[in-house]
Amino acid sequence: MKDGNQISLTNNNEEQLLLKAKIKLLQHELEEIEQKTKDFENTLRYHLTNEIIEVQELTVLYKKLKLAKKEKRLSQKQKGKNYKETVGLKVIPTKRGSLNSIDNQKKLKQLYREAMLQVHPDKFLMNDLKVDLATEVTTKLIEIYQTGNLEELQLFHTHIFSGNALMQSIDSIENKVKDTFLQKEIELLNKNIELAKIRHTYKVLLEYPNPLSFIDELKEFYNDRIVKLKKRTRKAV
Repeated sequence: MKDGNQISLTNNNEEQLLLKAKIKLLQHELEEIEQKTKDFENTLRYHLTNEIIEVQELTVLYKKLKLAKKEKRLSQKQKGKNYKETVGLKVIPTKRGSLNSIDNQKKLKQLYREAMLQVHPDKFLMNDLKVDLATEVTTKLIEIYQTGNLEELQLFHTHIFSGNALMQSIDSIENKVKDTFLQKEIELLNKNIELAKIRHTYKVLLEYPNPLSFIDELKEFYNDRIVKLKKRTRKAV
């Protein structure tokens, strides 16, 4: 016959098993939502590759123009009326690794597009830190691409796809916790499931009769950004 301590221990073990089972179910639910969202967003990006890249290129150019303008004003203050405007922004190809064939041009463009889609900031809209990191990486990527240095681009492409370009800055929610914190893990999983469910692309996937019609909305959105950015950067053309 079991005494009180044995019964309590048995009940506690059973409760922990139930909590662990619930955690597994919640993890599966979260992973399923995230995978569906990821697959859908990859499809969207495939159809919007040109727009995404053009927006990012224009955004980087716009930031360069703003910086150049700021530096010009500062220089004018320092030099006074005798200050003469310097030549505008130019892309100067380097001799080393410069393009010498159509095949190299194709390879350069292929690597550039692959890398850009891997790290462009729009992939990380729910993570401000990663947006900043991705902006830095894409800025560097564009600079390398514009020099036409295939060797350098290949190295940077490898760096991006190794996962080192955007190192995780937060701990994974799937870290195993001690039995005494099982309930806290469940609360955290529930919170992340709620966040995953309110992600706009996931809501589109569930609520739109034809989710792919969202592509047209996004094209309109990106084209509007492109028009505005072109107006802001027309002096650089």
